Amino acid sequence: MQELLSAFARLRRYCEREGFRGWDPYDGLNSRLFQALPLLKRSALCRLVVIQGFKRCPMNLRRLALVPKEYNAKGIGLFLSGYCNLLRAVKARPGLARELGTADELTRRIDELAQLLLSLRSPGYAGSCWGYNFDWQARRLFLFPKGTPTVVATCFCASALFDAYELTRREAYREAAVSAARFVLTDLHRSPASGGFLFSYSPLPGNDTVYNASLLGSKLLALCHRYGATDESLAAARSSVEACCHGQAEDGSWVYGLLPVQGWIDSFHTGYNLDALATYEEATGDRSHHDAIERGFRFYIDHFFEPDGCPKYYHNRRWPVDIHCPGQLFVTLSRLGRFEEHRDLARRVLGWTLAHMQSPHGYFYYQLKPGISSKIPYMRWSNAFMFNALSHYILNSR
Repeated sequence: MQELLSAFARLRRYCEREGFRGWDPYDGLNSRLFQALPLLKRSALCRLVVIQGFKRCPMNLRRLALVPKEYNAKGIGLFLSGYCNLLRAVKARPGLARELGTADELTRRIDELAQLLLSLRSPGYAGSCWGYNFDWQARRLFLFPKGTPTVVATCFCASALFDAYELTRREAYREAAVSAARFVLTDLHRSPASGGFLFSYSPLPGNDTVYNASLLGSKLLALCHRYGATDESLAAARSSVEACCHGQAEDGSWVYGLLPVQGWIDSFHTGYNLDALATYEEATGDRSHHDAIERGFRFYIDHFFEPDGCPKYYHNRRWPVDIHCPGQLFVTLSRLGRFEEHRDLARRVLGWTLAHMQSPHGYFYYQLKPGISSKIPYMRWSNAFMFNALSHYILNSR
């Protein structure tokens, strides 16, 4: 426990010192140098090259290219959920206040982050929604402009506001989060699939084939229904869950999406699927897909973790080791109520991750590879994600 608390304290000091602002793997187009070159900005190929170049380069070119550190809405949502977990832990075990802060201190931080999250909403849509703080050029050559809301970011942000509401009873947080149902129901489009449909990743066309995105939409609608949204939310959530469970393989796995180029099976998106299904089941009382959760969870536990605790990205090979992979384990075990059952696995994965992926400065590395690894301190992808993940571990510690 002390090793966990010490590692978490180092991470927390780093994130708070940075003011929760930072770089992102995909923020290359925020470069002020690139923005000053209009001919390059207009080329989809140039935009793609810049994003992938920054993302793949193990050296951090962002200071040189004048990429500013900024707030990322999903990252703020992860921090908010993490602080909510810390407050729950302190309320359950007051002795932790010495390490984590008093209930009053944590409540003030929760309100600060919740207000910030509200200010980061994307305007012009049917309900509350959130996007990313950078233009993003997809490989299929369509552009997500900065601020374009996604169902993934919106689910993480609205879920965090529900967490904050539960602890503070501030109606503004509940109302903002519930309104996200209108974004999912009105602004996202639906792609017919066996058993139902898949929600799109964003309001833009051409991104409607991904299981985890659709299930996170179902998760969000189920939560919104529990907190006051209409029955329309429940019906739509159920149709998406039906389609995604129909797409699950017999062994319990999910490929990433429906397209031939989306046929891989990876760790943390499997964890997203399980988290979403478990939340849907809990929020609605609909247990008709419980077998899908059990089969998916068994595949997840059996295929994505080495005996020494090393977390694997793919089910059939080790590299790269992405920081999302260990982090999502702790969240998945917590969300599914399986932490005690798999405590030994959690300890081994935690020990491996702290030994190999945490910097002496407190932040966590992005990815390890057989050759040169990327140890850049990304705020959303690495540090906000691990902040929330470790808060789940603390909440479930004895």
